[in-house]
Amino acid sequence: MPAAETTSAGPLPTIWEIPDDLWEEIEPILECFYPPAPTGRPRVDLRRVLDGIIFRLRSGCQWERLPEHYGRPSTVHGWFQRFSADGFLEEMWAYLVRECDELGEVRWEWQAVDGVMGKSRFGGAKTGPNPTDRAKMGTKKSVQVEQHGGPLAVEIDGANVHDTKMLERTIDAVVVPRPDPEKVVEHLCLDKGYDNPTGEAACAKGGYVAHIRRIGEEKKDGWGEKTHPARRWVVERTIAWLQRCRALLIRYDKKPTNYKGLIQLACALLWYRRRHHRLQAT
Repeated sequence: MPAAETTSAGPLPTIWEIPDDLWEEIEPILECFYPPAPTGRPRVDLRRVLDGIIFRLRSGCQWERLPEHYGRPSTVHGWFQRFSADGFLEEMWAYLVRECDELGEVRWEWQAVDGVMGKSRFGGAKTGPNPTDRAKMGTKKSVQVEQHGGPLAVEIDGANVHDTKMLERTIDAVVVPRPDPEKVVEHLCLDKGYDNPTGEAACAKGGYVAHIRRIGEEKKDGWGEKTHPARRWVVERTIAWLQRCRALLIRYDKKPTNYKGLIQLACALLWYRRRHHRLQAT
């Protein structure tokens, strides 16, 4: 399948392989993480490896079912585990967030956090009985986004872990430095699941102005004026975007670092799309 075109006008198609311009930017980052050895056997083509990882992220196929043109499945899987454990995929995500921030595409003023539970077929660490799926083993993803839905942080844990217990870790996991609190006041929108002292404390510790829908509270906006531009739906939309990657919809990775690495890659591709659309509009 050909790489996505980045020079044509119009919407960017689904990314199944690393676009040329993105590869030119992340290749130096890869070389910093994995400098070429002066001797020994030539290293595998890491661009082809990344293409294979994206294919698996999109399709949800088993590693051994990767198409042959991506190379040996064991090699692709081995490099993927290194990328996840060494933090390369997270750095790729952070790089694209910084690039968008320089373009003014990261709106820090209003943010939102929410969690979503999913199946975990083979168990492993950070899984637990899903209370909404007859106590079958599952994993919860806690996602934090900025005002337009760009993912800033992701944490995972067992499906039985309450959202508020993951909130502080999610806030601490933001992949780039947050703006100076004296210059930017950051508001955090949360649903009723965070309406308890733990949720309030996590927001205060993180330096956020909390906007939590209270348990039993009816909608008060009515026909009146909107109180603020942000809404919780932006994080729900981002979660829906991530769930379109079949390898994220159902967790097949036993190692939590591997599953989280796939999420980080998906988040990086979302920011790449944001930057592409911004550059196309200018």
